[in-house]
Amino acid sequence: MGKPLKRSTIYFDPELHRALRLRAAHANRSLSEIVNDAVRELLAEDQEDLAACDDRVAEPEISYQDLLDDLKAHGKI
Repeated sequence: MGKPLKRSTIYFDPELHRALRLRAAHANRSLSEIVNDAVRELLAEDQEDLAACDDRVAEPEISYQDLLDDLKAHGKI
């Protein structure tokens, strides 16, 4: 058996709650399953963003003015 679930109270905008209930019924799933999946997806995106930042940490920094000057020098603006 898996870990016991934790209970939490979440307040939804009424229209979002209605849409979520309809989605759950249409998919034959519980609201909790849909919300848990959405939160997992959000956290996975955050992890991907942090990994991308880690990958770029060694890139040289450039000031905004230098960026504009470089774009102008290369005919981009």
